[in-house]
Amino acid sequence: MTESEKHDDHLLVELADRLGRNQVFGEPVRQGDTTLVPVASVRLGRGRGDERGGEEGGGTGVHVRPVGAFEVCAKGVAWHPAVSVNRIVWGGQVALAVVLVAFAIAFRRR
Repeated sequence: MTESEKHDDHLLVELADRLGRNQVFGEPVRQGDTTLVPVASVRLGRGRGDERGGEEGGGTGVHVRPVGAFEVCAKGVAWHPAVSVNRIVWGGQVALAVVLVAFAIAFRRR
């Protein structure tokens, strides 16, 4: 293992210690002197139903979404957040709906 790889491994261990338990790191991708480490957020859910008719129901769910990537290079560590275009579009639609409802209420009173 080269000195650069040892330094990168040390930085990655330090980053993992600083982040919460709900963060998951992907396989590091190395290109030249730069290493990218993808990061995702994971939420687990579990439910259990009551007994009716002698049967018990339940289920487990997992929700994973990308949150960004760490760039590890000679300059240090940089964070690059993931951009969710769907959230941006959805937020714009909600804002437009609120404005349209406000205009409808304002003009209806006149």
